[in-house]
Amino acid sequence: MLKTRAKYYLGQVVRHRKHPFRGVVFDVDPEFSNTDEWYDAIPEDSRPAKEQPFYHLLAENDHTYYVAYVSEQNLIADYSGEPVDHPDIPDMFGPFTDGSYPLHFQMN
Repeated sequence: MLKTRAKYYLGQVVRHRKHPFRGVVFDVDPEFSNTDEWYDAIPEDSRPAKEQPFYHLLAENDHTYYVAYVSEQNLIADYSGEPVDHPDIPDMFGPFTDGSYPLHFQMN
């Protein structure tokens, strides 16, 4: 049985360790759960281990908004106190409060 505990929580603002983007966690997979094609597209020397949590983010950078899928090893908590402006945030979360977003609904 897999015994993995996610480091980051739903509604938390995080940023990528290497790439200039940040986002809000809206889902977590206990281990890699994307396609082999997606994984194989990552340069081999940069591929994260599959046996760790992967996070779905409502992400933003200086140019656009998008959904990102990122391994735990490539994320750090964002303590800037700045909200994320992704246009889908109000569909899932309440107002930005104390550095994170509260869920609008209870998940199973």
